[in-house]
Amino acid sequence: MLAGMGIVYMFLVVLIAVTKFSMKGISRFDSILPQDAPKKKPAAAKAADDDANIALAIAVAMNG
Repeated sequence: MLAGMGIVYMFLVVLIAVTKFSMKGISRFDSILPQDAPKKKPAAAKAADDDANIALAIAVAMNG
């Protein structure tokens, strides 16, 4: 049991080290692929449109 826990612990230590090393390596190439610009949120639909869509959905559901 002690050997198994030691292997798992060492694996996690190596995993963390590789992750930190890869983060440093990837940051060097960050200038090659620039970050995407934040996307604008679409304008909110009017409440009247929502009411009309709800009424249409109810009518379709009632008629089968």
